[in-house]
Amino acid sequence: MSGSAVPTDLDIAQAAKLLPIWEIAEKMGLGRSDIELYGDHMAKVRLEAIEALADRPNARYVLVTAITPTPLGEGKSTTTVGLGQGMHHIGRTATVAIRQPSQGPTFGIKGGAAGGGYSQVVPMEQFNLHMTGDMHAVTAANNLLAAMIDAHIYQGNALEIDPYSIMWRRVLDVNDRGLRNIISGLGVKSDGPQRQTGFDITAASEVMAILALTTGLEDMRARFGRVTVGRDRSRQPVTAEQLQAAGSMTVLMKEAIKPNIFQTLENTPALVHAGPFANIAHGNSSVLADLIGIKTSDYLITEAGFGADIGAEKFFNIKCRYSGLRPDAAVLVATVRALKSHTGRYRVVPGRPLPEEMLAENPDDVAEGAANLRRQIKNVRAHGVSPVVCVNRFASDFHSEIDVIGRVAEEEGARWAVSTHWAEGGSGARELARAVVEAAEEPSEFQFLYELDQPLKAKMEKIATTIYGADGIEYSALANRQIRQYEQSGFGNLPICMAKTHLSLSHDPKLKGAPSGFIVPVREVRASVGAGFVYPLLGEMRTMPGLGSRPAAQNVDIDLETGQVVGLF
Repeated sequence: MSGSAVPTDLDIAQAAKLLPIWEIAEKMGLGRSDIELYGDHMAKVRLEAIEALADRPNARYVLVTAITPTPLGEGKSTTTVGLGQGMHHIGRTATVAIRQPSQGPTFGIKGGAAGGGYSQVVPMEQFNLHMTGDMHAVTAANNLLAAMIDAHIYQGNALEIDPYSIMWRRVLDVNDRGLRNIISGLGVKSDGPQRQTGFDITAASEVMAILALTTGLEDMRARFGRVTVGRDRSRQPVTAEQLQAAGSMTVLMKEAIKPNIFQTLENTPALVHAGPFANIAHGNSSVLADLIGIKTSDYLITEAGFGADIGAEKFFNIKCRYSGLRPDAAVLVATVRALKSHTGRYRVVPGRPLPEEMLAENPDDVAEGAANLRRQIKNVRAHGVSPVVCVNRFASDFHSEIDVIGRVAEEEGARWAVSTHWAEGGSGARELARAVVEAAEEPSEFQFLYELDQPLKAKMEKIATTIYGADGIEYSALANRQIRQYEQSGFGNLPICMAKTHLSLSHDPKLKGAPSGFIVPVREVRASVGAGFVYPLLGEMRTMPGLGSRPAAQNVDIDLETGQVVGLF
């Protein structure tokens, strides 16, 4: 296996032999009347298809998650796509369900979310850029509500909204640290009320979370109505319904609610819908895509963002509560480089080569860093789900290092497989596919980590102590006040969506491996009532990322002779 022999992701994607998207839909059991075409290679699925497919048996439901990653990512999306393709190589059918990428990472550092190498979703340019316009619809619906809040206050404030209580921020699908904190309404009086506010990235918005968690148009309309934007002078919640904004928001989202169909390089069906970040939001593709995909093949393979302590925990305790679906197995992606980084001895910087000493053969480093893998296996098992460790193999890995990962997996009682899907496509994921089939056919004992009727603090502390390995939580005065207000307003029975760094099991990105003896600081707690969760912000977590010194946007251009995109990964 030689990494140097593999062309760039963009070159591979542009050379792909795509089937017409209606043929991909036919593989899924969908007729021409079930889809709406966006050209030859993208389509939306009408929601009526859920009822049309209802009598078909459910697929096995497989989650792809990971150990705590480096800033480069460890290949969850690539593994999800590769596993979907690999199923076909062992005589099974599969549908892949993944998130739409945000243009923040696409033009920042981390890259898109289409997979990579010979395990990609295509057409890659459309996938990573505007797609069918869903991200823009989310942005528009969010900002319409923001504008209506300010207009209501300017036009007399009949609801007596307390401007200092407003939680609703504008959003933009670009990394822009300059918009994190702003003063709006500067200028003359007619420019609106002055107040301190800010922007979040679109993927972190409550509108995006609602899109990902809704079960239909009626449900989405009701969720928008429940969105809480702030409080009135008597400390009562003020909702989008009271502002008469929920109907217009729903109209802006009526096309975006329909899941999108793409295909992989090997023509495996791929449902792409919603794109919430996992470190800020709940980090999973849409419930609607899964409700469709679960009826279209032998296996439905979906992914959750970042490590099992973040995306998978939210998949189990938020998404599965609202979808009613129960996972049959979970793939835990691990890489040699990430386990070495969990020794704390190496600095991995996006956009720079890995340290030379990190590339040297060193199974002892892998064994030390594998403390993180052990903890993440336990985190999957805490929900009663059978884990399969996937060693996402790189060309620089040594057999001795891979053997360490296998030994750790076996010591923890987990199946494991080496996968070369990046370089070899589905054929390189056959061993992984067989291990997943074995795990998924075992009886499942899925369980939630906490009960909804527990107090908010009890739910937060259960996550922090069981999943992160913390000794407890320390709440700021603001967080304590917000928790009291939410429980008094009837929001105490909502699940928890922790917003924390993805680079550590803890709140502190510098704490590598499987840290212990730490206290998690909760500085602020927000309520996404429409989405249906409460989200605490841990440590220095930001809801609007910033661009680095060498953003990927500098490399992207268009070939004026061919019209093709260049420099996109």
